[in-house]
Amino acid sequence: MIQERMRKVEEIKNCLKLSNTSAEKELKESDRLFTSLIRCVHERQTEVDTEISEKQRAAERRAEELVGDLKQEVSELQRRNTELEELRDSEDHLHVLQRSPSLMSSPPTKEWMEIAIHPELCVGTVRGAMSQLDNTLSKELNSLKEEEMKKMHRYAVDVVLDPETAHPNIVLSADGKQAGRGELLHIVPDNPKRFDPVICVVSKRGYLSGRFYFEVAVGPKTFWDLGVVKESINRKGMITSKPENGYWTVRLRNGEEYRALDSPSVLLSPKRKPQTVGVFTDYEEGTVSFFNVEAGSHIYTFTGCMFSERVFPFFSPGVFDDGKNTAPLVIKAVNHET
Repeated sequence: MIQERMRKVEEIKNCLKLSNTSAEKELKESDRLFTSLIRCVHERQTEVDTEISEKQRAAERRAEELVGDLKQEVSELQRRNTELEELRDSEDHLHVLQRSPSLMSSPPTKEWMEIAIHPELCVGTVRGAMSQLDNTLSKELNSLKEEEMKKMHRYAVDVVLDPETAHPNIVLSADGKQAGRGELLHIVPDNPKRFDPVICVVSKRGYLSGRFYFEVAVGPKTFWDLGVVKESINRKGMITSKPENGYWTVRLRNGEEYRALDSPSVLLSPKRKPQTVGVFTDYEEGTVSFFNVEAGSHIYTFTGCMFSERVFPFFSPGVFDDGKNTAPLVIKAVNHET
């Protein structure tokens, strides 16, 4: 007993050293990332300021040119008016006839009604710069997502479904990796752990500490529920899935309505329909996060989870839905090295 506890003390000390090293690495990466983003912001701001200033100077030059052209036309028109007034008073009719054609013809002028200096100097300039920043941020986010997925994979666990908890309508595979929706009730022993009448099942193993991650292929299913639940949840009668009742779950209804069953529930709008959902739980941190594995995108995170007992991976393959929802939920193997 004493030796076992001493080994545990050494294990905790070693883990602390590793966590300190990890924290230093994360701090350096955080400094690098935010310094890079701040530099990008300043660069884009300088580019925008320069472009606006150049456009303003160009507008000023154009305005000066137009004003100069207008002044020349005004001077020419005034000269013609003066000459016409002089001819009007002249008694030299021959001179009047000689000068009249040139004075009566229209002087060369611009189509001033179609020429303007627009008050909105920059249309799309700032938006273009923000789009560049958005692209930069998206690239960094994608890189962070990939790294985040790699870290979560290190906490992948072997989830096997517990037949003693499965509702009689659930069809489990022999290896406990698939949960489908059958049409008929199976004859199974009743016990306090079995869900009834709600069509659910949990894993054989629960977790009292640490982190764990698993992935579930949902494929073409139109109804499903996934997440984690505490061991002491009520398994008989109707269920209200929410954190206060020990449920931290996300669901799909009617093939298109995704919802996180938080308090209150949150309607989700994933950009891509997930084919595989990753679930990551951090017991000490009190979080349960859901991810679209193929898209590498975050779906939802429950925070402030008050874990005080074992929690179990939770699955519901959903209703039969006129034969559209017969495909099983499939627990996928996760490569720890990816």
